[in-house]
Amino acid sequence: MRYSYKQIITPEHLLETWKLFLRGKRHKKDVAQFEANLAGELAALHRDLARKTYVHGPYAAFHVADPKPRDIHKASVRDRFVHHLIYKALYPYFDKRFIHDSYSCRKEKGTHRALDRFRYFAGKVSQNNTCTCYVLKCDVRKFFANIRHDVLFKILEWHIPGKDMLYLIRQVVSSFHANQQGVGLPLGNLTSQLLVNVYMHEFDRYVKHNLNIKYYIRYADDFAVLSEDKRYLEETLSQISSFLQKRLHLTLHDDKVSIQTYTSGVDFLGWVHFPGYRKLRTSTKRRILRKMKYYPRRESVNSYRGFLRHGDTYKIRKEAGFTSPYL
Repeated sequence: MRYSYKQIITPEHLLETWKLFLRGKRHKKDVAQFEANLAGELAALHRDLARKTYVHGPYAAFHVADPKPRDIHKASVRDRFVHHLIYKALYPYFDKRFIHDSYSCRKEKGTHRALDRFRYFAGKVSQNNTCTCYVLKCDVRKFFANIRHDVLFKILEWHIPGKDMLYLIRQVVSSFHANQQGVGLPLGNLTSQLLVNVYMHEFDRYVKHNLNIKYYIRYADDFAVLSEDKRYLEETLSQISSFLQKRLHLTLHDDKVSIQTYTSGVDFLGWVHFPGYRKLRTSTKRRILRKMKYYPRRESVNSYRGFLRHGDTYKIRKEAGFTSPYL
């Protein structure tokens, strides 16, 4: 661990972490209210953490439908700050242990690097597009909602010495459940982003070390395996489905499991991939055009402009007005 429990709860560390937490959030009303009594809030939190009387509060739930329906749960500023304390202590340790080709919520990784890695793998397997490359693409059904707390803590206990840090993580993890007690992590927590990677690292290790799969990429609950042998991918699908169910209590989404040839176009991480180029998924294209129609915010324009740079998108950029000097 980068920090022990005693180190992360010192007043000095709390103040240092608050400064990091504050970045980009000063304008938010709940954060401003917390900061208005910062000394008192941090003193009270320090006391609760030192006495181990800290209890995670309730969440504010809301629904978003873009790009797809999701239930988001937002914790209080006090609890979100505790999430940052945990994340800051755990991330460096676990990031060193994650496989290279896990790309979600990691520094110097992300969607764009995953897309480039997919293209690189496809080129290798197809021998520069001279042979058939098959792609097994999978998606875990209701990923966050089906994370088992007991399984997660067995994994964490193996990595984290001492009970104090585990106590704090347990307060956060047990503060939420989806459809049944002891199951599910909230989408809105910073800790959830790290803990689902810790959870799926068990699967990554199985894929790389037990199945010895070379061309494998995972981004959160989406993953792909590439091979020149279709039958091999069919056998692999059976093995990985069994491991996910038996060891992690996760199931694959039947409608989102496929084995396709690279030349026919593979839909992965929002783009449809072909030899030599990639194009936007139709639903993504429609969403961008809809968002750009009525006076979009400059932040949205910049975000979409950056996103569209990573594929063959001249037509949609022109249609959406990104070639305009006013955008």
